[in-house]
Amino acid sequence: MTEVHDFYRGRFAPSPTGPLHFGSLVSALASWLDARANRGVWLIRIEDIDAPRTVPGAAEDIIDTLARFGMVADEPPVWQSLRMPLYQQALERLQAAGLVYPCGCTRKEIADSLVRAHARHTTLAYPGTCRNGLNGKPARAWRLRVPDGDAAVITFDDGWQGPQTQNLATEVGDFVLRRADDQWAYQLAVVVDDADQGITHIVRGADLLDSTARQIYLQQCLGVPTPAYLHVPVVTNADGEKLSKQTGALALNAAEPLVALNDAARHLGLRLTGAAATSLDVFYSEAVAAWAERVKR
Repeated sequence: MTEVHDFYRGRFAPSPTGPLHFGSLVSALASWLDARANRGVWLIRIEDIDAPRTVPGAAEDIIDTLARFGMVADEPPVWQSLRMPLYQQALERLQAAGLVYPCGCTRKEIADSLVRAHARHTTLAYPGTCRNGLNGKPARAWRLRVPDGDAAVITFDDGWQGPQTQNLATEVGDFVLRRADDQWAYQLAVVVDDADQGITHIVRGADLLDSTARQIYLQQCLGVPTPAYLHVPVVTNADGEKLSKQTGALALNAAEPLVALNDAARHLGLRLTGAAATSLDVFYSEAVAAWAERVKR
């Protein structure tokens, strides 16, 4: 077994909305290879806080499929649905600091305001309707107040995509931490979990690149470390849409893991020999070396 070191802690965090598909395999493989190339710890976290979208049994199926593909977590997997008190504690800390406020806007009201803003060629970010009070409306959600001016500009260097900059005030606006349906927002849960689990490196799909600045700002608000980020290219279907369960992604064939793994390695631009198709041990030996060469930190 490969010796691991806890100075590097990475994770794969799937949502159990169905079986593992090829797009998710690419993200899982990238995070696994980065952890192994750095002799680090690799974890699995089941992001099942969106109860309406969670499919019973999907989490267990994902974990089993990953194991069949040779990827087993170095620590027991954790479920977000069992970590609700941590999210509540984080929200209360932000409330005490005056960094969040209740929002009474409906989706239609927000959409209408964004249409008007677009017509004026101004920002499409949340316009801050409830920043200074609910104006008689009942509270529906909780939003994090983002700063104005230069303080709103978040920059970071992505390990695959390069330097990134986002102005939270003009491009995002105050964003939701607890939704109107009482579900915890992804942005809060992922930041709390990464900090609690000591995650140092996050490797995931580029579809989440736009969320990173929000998460970095939230980390700053909570006083927790900011991990290193690396966002790999997402897999798309024939129509150019991100491959997902919503766009018809098929479940992986667990009986032929090497076929999908070699396809995933090619998607990541890794150059492997034909021997990588003969066994999982050979595949991972070549893939880890190729990843270390492709992603030099």
